[in-house]
Amino acid sequence: MAITHQYDVLIVGSGAAGLTLALHLAPEMKIAVLSKGDLKSGSTWLAQGGIAAVLDDKDCEQQHSEDTMIAGSWLSHPDAVDFTVQHGRESIEWLIEQGVPFTKADGEHHLTKEGGHSHRRIIHAADATGKAMQRTLIEKAMAAENISLFEHYTAVDLVTRTKLRLADNRCIGAYALNCKSGHVEVFEAQNVVLATGGASKSYLYTSNSDGSTGDGIAMAWRAGCRVANMEFNQFHPTCLYHPQAKSFLITEAVRGEGGKLLLPDGTRFMDRFDPREELAPRDIVARAIDHEMKRLGADCLFLDISHKPADFIRSHFPTIYKRCMKLGIDITEEPIPVVPAAHYTCGGVMTDETGMTDLPGLYAIGETAFTGLHGANRLASNSLLECLVYARSAAIHIGETFSNTREQIHIPDWDESQVTDSDEDVIISHNWDELRRFMWDYVGIVRTNKRLQRAKHRVDLLLLEISEYYSNYKISKDLLELRNLAMVADLIIRSAMLRQESRGLNYTLDYPDEAPEARDTILTPVNFQWR
Repeated sequence: MAITHQYDVLIVGSGAAGLTLALHLAPEMKIAVLSKGDLKSGSTWLAQGGIAAVLDDKDCEQQHSEDTMIAGSWLSHPDAVDFTVQHGRESIEWLIEQGVPFTKADGEHHLTKEGGHSHRRIIHAADATGKAMQRTLIEKAMAAENISLFEHYTAVDLVTRTKLRLADNRCIGAYALNCKSGHVEVFEAQNVVLATGGASKSYLYTSNSDGSTGDGIAMAWRAGCRVANMEFNQFHPTCLYHPQAKSFLITEAVRGEGGKLLLPDGTRFMDRFDPREELAPRDIVARAIDHEMKRLGADCLFLDISHKPADFIRSHFPTIYKRCMKLGIDITEEPIPVVPAAHYTCGGVMTDETGMTDLPGLYAIGETAFTGLHGANRLASNSLLECLVYARSAAIHIGETFSNTREQIHIPDWDESQVTDSDEDVIISHNWDELRRFMWDYVGIVRTNKRLQRAKHRVDLLLLEISEYYSNYKISKDLLELRNLAMVADLIIRSAMLRQESRGLNYTLDYPDEAPEARDTILTPVNFQWR
């Protein structure tokens, strides 16, 4: 007999968005939070730079909104931008109330500046903001009697009334694999929230955690929700290039504090690509680095902050300094070897400002969601801000629509009677490697029609192979992630093929100019139902 859990709210994902939502919900609500690994394994823990918000009297919300629109190549939705910016200060104040130890200078919170911003507005905790924030949120969630934290649980699929052949479609729960027991358990809930992060692991090189496999996006798509702007994958310009430095990001704040990008011979080059030089938005900087690496046949380029005082470097970037020193790189005396890496999924599951998706009872927040904020390119440090603002907004909406009378619907146990244990797990690892490599080669920083067609052909074959494997063998965490990655990769490719222009992060040699009108790319599943 499988285990069945009953909760008022099920939150899939334990990062900044998921935990912020859980802590904003009423204490009388019974809440479950699922984490694929331990509570520190997600991308929030790795976030270095900080959170963008208007906190200085010399700054203004209008300017923050304009910076966001410019970075997003005017594809950002003005209402979503204004909504996010206007709730920035209160989101930061809430974090301060929770005890997040933001860095101070002369008694005031220190604000830094990053690429694309016209003002210093990035509040941070040294160069490990995500870690400081996540640690605080975990402590608060563990102390809350109404929140149950489930570590090492991987969501399999959402359960809807339609799947149970019931009228009035709605999300009523999910199946989740207990990765320690190897068995699938049932989670029944009046509301389900997807806060699973992005899909950057669909690329060969990424700054993200291993869990960024697009699970929430894939599950929502299978459940009948629309997705938008999946072609816009942000590549962070500066990931540490070293064989022992897996996924280690060099925060944009290094460039914000005067770091210079250099060719292998020590010369600067960003002035040839943008008048803002190192402080240009990420898509421009990433393309410039990619261009110079390919032109020179170089394995990496370099980011140099060593002209700054050593004490300044060690105090502002202690995490980077320590990590590089362990690898024999003294950033106070020498430049840092860097390469671009897949960093952020700007598109996602379509939602409104409350986080509601097309499916009643299902919400999406954080990197999983498409709110309209990021447009064609995310402005630096707007991501954690989006997590906070929309988590709070979703919590308010869930509270307003919450009913104490639970409809008694029994979700059947997961059926494992027709599957067997696999003796060919090599197929999973081979397909995983193949998928990530052709996505990097064909759907990366610079695209062409031919590359996209090759990628579409390959992903179609992979989807067939994975579907057959999934139908015949007992599921595992690796198989679930591969299945979701392949589905999201297909959505990325299809979206890129539809966007016949170069805008923001979607740069194609076949259509080098922007179209006259900025439009979203919206994909609709065959089982889509209007609310």
